[in-house]
Amino acid sequence: MLRLLRAAACLLLTAASIAASLATSLAAQTKGVTSGVKVPRLVIRGATMVDGNGTPARGPVDIVIENGRIADIVTLDPVAMRRGEGRRPAGDAQIDATGKFVLPGLINAHTHMQSNRSGQSMGGFEYYLLLELANGVTTVREVGAESEAGSIAMREQQARGELVGPRILVYPMFGDMRRIKTAADARARVQELKHLGVDGIKILGIDRDIMAAMEDEAHKVGLPIAHHVGVEETNAWDDIAFGTRSIEHWYGIPDAAILDGRQHFPSDYNYLDETDRFRWAGRLWREADPKRLDSVLTSMVRANVAWVPTLDIYEASRDLQRAQTQPWFKDYLHPSLANYFKPDPANHGSYFIGWSSTDEVYWKENYRLWMKALRDFEQKGGLVGCGDDAGFIYEMYGYGLIREMELHAEAGFHPLKVIQHCTGNNAKILGKENEIGRVRAGFAADLIIVDGNPLENLKTLYPTNQVQVKDGKEVRAGLEWTIAGGVPYHVPTLTARIKAIVDAAKAK
Repeated sequence: MLRLLRAAACLLLTAASIAASLATSLAAQTKGVTSGVKVPRLVIRGATMVDGNGTPARGPVDIVIENGRIADIVTLDPVAMRRGEGRRPAGDAQIDATGKFVLPGLINAHTHMQSNRSGQSMGGFEYYLLLELANGVTTVREVGAESEAGSIAMREQQARGELVGPRILVYPMFGDMRRIKTAADARARVQELKHLGVDGIKILGIDRDIMAAMEDEAHKVGLPIAHHVGVEETNAWDDIAFGTRSIEHWYGIPDAAILDGRQHFPSDYNYLDETDRFRWAGRLWREADPKRLDSVLTSMVRANVAWVPTLDIYEASRDLQRAQTQPWFKDYLHPSLANYFKPDPANHGSYFIGWSSTDEVYWKENYRLWMKALRDFEQKGGLVGCGDDAGFIYEMYGYGLIREMELHAEAGFHPLKVIQHCTGNNAKILGKENEIGRVRAGFAADLIIVDGNPLENLKTLYPTNQVQVKDGKEVRAGLEWTIAGGVPYHVPTLTARIKAIVDAAKAK
């Protein structure tokens, strides 16, 4: 007991010292700003701006925020500034962003809001929500809630300013296919979800007649569909035919390009054995016929089917050691989540039992082919989005999205396009392209301020500071502020709170 009391006292002292240090750094760069508190008129001064629509950076600019929206963007004349000439917009508070970058708040188009893993509580949703904010995420599309009604209630709380976290869009699972047996059942389930007030629907593996009925009904009531295609009767051709809004991950796309219609599984393959499932998934892209794949991608573009690839969530399959030793695990990985990641057939995605270097080699080739297909899809005019699917396979909430952006860059996309994938493109996939996803007057004041140049180094988007060398000196760079709906959140303050949650859970 005495040891626990001493540990708790140490935690309190550490938290107090961190808070004092953060208060000092805040005072140096801000005026009238308190983390987590909205002010009537906030001005971000002297920033270099990346719009989110793929166009080059520009600046310096002053960005004026009023009532949760971007009221004005004033382009500054550097010569006039040096002379002390020219008027700059006034504000009740300001953040000095001189030499820093401002981007639209990131949108996580594939996420799961989780309060526990493997039956072990993470103390509610605070841990998840703070991690998303700390990684610059200002909007999430929840695709498979622990509770449909609970997620909707959280969405409303957040919209009223009663919940600290990103904007929430709720896309619950379509339902248990043992219960939905007929086209009438499918239509009834769509109506049930519409009545609940959801923003869209997530479907998994599904039979063709059920998919046809549910998508038809969903289109009638205005609910978009996100499809995690399984090894089922349906594939990307059905998404093209029925009008799916987005294909999640990549299953269903190479499947649709296999000439004889089915991957060549070994005779002892069992889809429900996840080691089997993911081992052979790593050999899928090599079986796709290039000409037929080209036709699939072209047809997806013509049918306006977007693609949210979640490259990050399978990366452990090609490099398990890297996945298990990510640097933020030490301070920010909740023990309940760490336990879920351990190889265990009872936990979805914890399939690394007997995983071999041969498996990793196949998955490395799988990534090469997958990334090429993704490039080809965008070059044809396809809409590429961004999501992390974290909470599984060694990916932490929020951190997974920044890693997703790095993998888009590895796939060959310019950093401006990578940022567009996670901002403007995601806004289009969510049907919110006139509200979020850009730094533009009239849009929601969802922004991030980065100390460093993300166009040179996407690692500057991580909340944990990166050490860089500039002009022969070591400098620190990283995400500094997340502004969600006009409310400024100091990222080091958020990460300090996350660490305290993790430390407390470890102390127990």
